[in-house]
Amino acid sequence: MDALFAIFSRRSVREYLPGKLEEGQIDNLLKAGMSAPSAGNARPWQFVVIDQPEKLAAIPSVHPYARMAAGAPLAVLICGDPEKERYPGFGPQDCAAAAQNILLAAHAQGLGAVWCGVYPEEERVQLFQEMFSIPPAVIPFALIVIGRSASEAQDPERYDSRRVHRNKYTA
Repeated sequence: MDALFAIFSRRSVREYLPGKLEEGQIDNLLKAGMSAPSAGNARPWQFVVIDQPEKLAAIPSVHPYARMAAGAPLAVLICGDPEKERYPGFGPQDCAAAAQNILLAAHAQGLGAVWCGVYPEEERVQLFQEMFSIPPAVIPFALIVIGRSASEAQDPERYDSRRVHRNKYTA
């Protein structure tokens, strides 16, 4: 899939067909996440792969906007590891880049995915740490829920020239 086509056509998918993903697909998702740029090339992330149905079914109890996880075959919890940051404070940007890469890799493989934010909601962070035995120093950042899409994604144009400013911000 062409990179620009992947970027322009990717959409959030919240309904999935039954069936597991292939290990090669999962490996590609993780490789894509780990190929993201990061400040000082520190790669301050950790990934929790969630594929046990009972774990996926429990996610909506700690994240009100991740109900779709209960019907998905896979989720990847991207966590920031501040101890691995070369430039303190840039971990959230690094994890966001990893999340976007995973979303694009899912789309490129014919899968659907949705980004569910965890950080900076302190209660959500703590609940995910508890649910997945994550050390207190490692911060759950985003949950990416992934599967085969149950419907055709709409492809509306999103470019808005009114949000482009040249050389200075103009109202």
